[in-house]
Amino acid sequence: MKKERIEDIVIRLGTPVAQALNLELVDVEYKKEGANWVLRCFIDCETGVGIEECQRYSEALEKVLDTEDPIPGSYLLEVSSPGLERPLKKEQDYIRFAGNQVEIKLHKALNNQKKYRGELLGLDELKTTVRLNTGNQVMAIPLPEIAKANLIADFSSGTERGKKGK
Repeated sequence: MKKERIEDIVIRLGTPVAQALNLELVDVEYKKEGANWVLRCFIDCETGVGIEECQRYSEALEKVLDTEDPIPGSYLLEVSSPGLERPLKKEQDYIRFAGNQVEIKLHKALNNQKKYRGELLGLDELKTTVRLNTGNQVMAIPLPEIAKANLIADFSSGTERGKKGK
């Protein structure tokens, strides 16, 4: 049996904690920075994330992590917003943020290109392919081929990130 990654364990334990606080656990990173290990959790919610939400989530998650003790040794816990250029990680993200501008990076080139930008049109009916309007064409990108995807902050329209789909 493959050993579960720390990030996956924290997602499994931290998602219900976030939901209980009306928050969404967007992403988790666990990495060595200098002499320290850092566990970084990114949270979001409909009304935006401020210091209070980060503090509430941090305190609640700490209790769960102290009880379960899934991380060997010491680490620093950081909780923050994913920011304006939030990553798209889950199927639901591709549905929720349809209509927004995104950047998608692929594991391997598609049409001799590994990076695409355009309007996210959502997922196909089977939820296996992301539809993207690049301005020149509408593309169908298989979800497993996506290495990284995130929203692109748009300051020109005067609208907030993620307003479409929220």
